[in-house]
Amino acid sequence: MNRKVADQSEFTREGKGRELALIGLMTSLLCILGPLSVPLPFSPVPISLTNLGIYFALYVLGRKRGCISYLIYLLMGFIGIPVFSGFTGGPAKLLGPTGGYLIGFILMGLLAGVCIDKKPYRPFLCLLGMAAGTAVCYLFGTFWLAEQADLTFGGALAAGVIPFLPGDFVKMLIAMTAGPVIRKRLQSAGLF
Repeated sequence: MNRKVADQSEFTREGKGRELALIGLMTSLLCILGPLSVPLPFSPVPISLTNLGIYFALYVLGRKRGCISYLIYLLMGFIGIPVFSGFTGGPAKLLGPTGGYLIGFILMGLLAGVCIDKKPYRPFLCLLGMAAGTAVCYLFGTFWLAEQADLTFGGALAAGVIPFLPGDFVKMLIAMTAGPVIRKRLQSAGLF
């Protein structure tokens, strides 16, 4: 009986170790993709790969753990580690014009994660979930940008959403295509 309990305890520790390693891996991916950005001359919001990293984290880790990996990334940036767009960090970045999008990514992850968790191999449903989550992030970020940059809602929409729609759609297609493949490989390797 004690041997069986000891085996279960070992399995749990091993499983937790894998889980923490995958969360760390996805946080690292966010730290690599997040700073890579292209500034736009007409907008305080740069083109960033952060949302692509979040989509991959949701496929690999699921909604809960994917959002945890993003929250760790956000905390790292908040304390000053330069993981945000343009290799920036610190509280000023979260409180500035793009802070609403950074916080909105949490809502995006929660909403998109529901669809990805339920039907990870149903591409159209996952695409709808990512689009709905991104729309909520856009809405939150647009209100924030309008307030911080003293813009009208329409002006903030033109500066912080419209130019990003095609690129974000491509990121969703990449995640929708590669995400299930990565997920299956991790499952077959016993890592998921």
